[in-house]
Amino acid sequence: MVQLRSLAADSPSRRSHWYALGLSEEDMLKPKIAVVNSSSELAVCYAHLDGIAKIVKEAVRAAGGVPFEVRTTAPSDFITGAGKQGSYILSARDLVTNDIEAQVEAAMLDGMVCLTSCDKTPPGHMMAAGRLNIPTILVIGGYQASGMIGNEHVDLEDLWSGSIATRFGKPFPHDEQEMIRQAVRGPGVCAGMATANTMHCVVEALGLSLPGSAPVRANSEKMQDAARRSGARIVEMVNEGLTPRQILTPAAFRNAVATVLAVSGSINAIKHLQAVAVEAQVDVDIFAMWDEVGRKVPVLSAVRPNGEVRIEEFEDAGGAAAILKQLAPLIDTGALTCTGRTLAENLEAFEVIGPEIIRPLDRPISEGPSIAILKGSLAPESAVVKLGIRDGARPEYFEGPARVFDSTALALDAIENKEINAGDVLILRGQGLKGGPAMGGGGSIVLFAIDAAGIARDTAFITDGQLSGLCLKGLTVAEVAPEAAVGGPIGLVHDGDRIRIDVATRSIDLLVDAATLAARAAEAKGPKKAEGYLGIYQRDVQPMSTGAVLID
Repeated sequence: MVQLRSLAADSPSRRSHWYALGLSEEDMLKPKIAVVNSSSELAVCYAHLDGIAKIVKEAVRAAGGVPFEVRTTAPSDFITGAGKQGSYILSARDLVTNDIEAQVEAAMLDGMVCLTSCDKTPPGHMMAAGRLNIPTILVIGGYQASGMIGNEHVDLEDLWSGSIATRFGKPFPHDEQEMIRQAVRGPGVCAGMATANTMHCVVEALGLSLPGSAPVRANSEKMQDAARRSGARIVEMVNEGLTPRQILTPAAFRNAVATVLAVSGSINAIKHLQAVAVEAQVDVDIFAMWDEVGRKVPVLSAVRPNGEVRIEEFEDAGGAAAILKQLAPLIDTGALTCTGRTLAENLEAFEVIGPEIIRPLDRPISEGPSIAILKGSLAPESAVVKLGIRDGARPEYFEGPARVFDSTALALDAIENKEINAGDVLILRGQGLKGGPAMGGGGSIVLFAIDAAGIARDTAFITDGQLSGLCLKGLTVAEVAPEAAVGGPIGLVHDGDRIRIDVATRSIDLLVDAATLAARAAEAKGPKKAEGYLGIYQRDVQPMSTGAVLID
């Protein structure tokens, strides 16, 4: 049996504390397991996790371990994204990781089960797993139920886009109060293949959750069963000495990249995967891997917002396991998983239940890539474009004059006042890791406004900020690096400068000569200084090439 860290750290005073908590002499010799819970009464994304934690703890005890519930911050886009223009959303990802280190590592616990839910907890949990490198398994927190108005399905995407469209004189598609009541009908994350469900699929593709875990209806018997089995499995993993860095290999990351591309998932997965790799000390360049894998992987499923398939249908068709099964000829199925078996062994007896929902490679929804990495004189390091289903609905080549905005409010005013013309390239800058700080949500609001104004097909949109996983409107390029706040070329663009985007050549260029740009260099502005935790984040956050981690 593997030497337990908790025993190695034992001391009389430590045992005294644990006796007072009700532990027995026998318990002192058992594996000590952290049950990492982000339960919160603030957000429905996490509201059900106390019940799931109870199931996990009971399973840990039954398997011969001692569970300790550990709480972390609980970022939710629509709740904790209200303040500071959404800057707390991405920055909270790293708070989750540091919360776990400050409790689990400080107590030298032997393993952990992480209850992973809204967008930033899956990467935060995986980053902690890579950093601490103790046996870890993630339990997928599941997606929320949404409702119906008449015969029409209504979810949070409909409500959000409808609320922005009202600014442009368009009525809600249904009664506003009825939509508010129907859009979210229970606990869990947003329905659709937005960032949360994308990251849940990533967790399974990386091998850090039990097979068949993602996506899953929140609080369903299937989810509860996965929680129960994960509680038992973590004790076995501790006894086997199976740690995250044995699982988080380059092959595992390649499998995860292929999975996101096959479902046209959220572009946020790119930076999150890179951050996990950095924390796990895996020498992979996710951006380069993305470009390589993207040239091979087609789109195999069209879950909203990519198509009309609902997340329930995707789950019932086989979910992430079905995607991996269909991708098997293109990925490395020899990768080890938290089961102690390879991906190939996990998938051996699996059959795709819904081959029309999750297509085989010889019958894809569309050719790939669904997401591409661009580089060029406007983005010397990287930029990301989401193409989704490549059916000609959005252009893949665009050249036009820039319309430059340094704030979300100014961009929205220009759109509302019909100052953006067909052929323009709208640029929203100052939204990046340091400029936002932490990217915020301005880009998503502007993109939905462009769509609501009816100009998404006739313009292009570029930002150094991030986008919600729900965003798929027109030709949009996000996360331009270097960002404006650190002197990136996007900060030197003037109104009227010509911009060229060419997906075929993976390029994005500012068509201004070098001498002119050199003369503008003095115009570069640093970020407006943030305060409190956001000030710490702004000071310490590393470039996008690291996945925006806080460690140097």
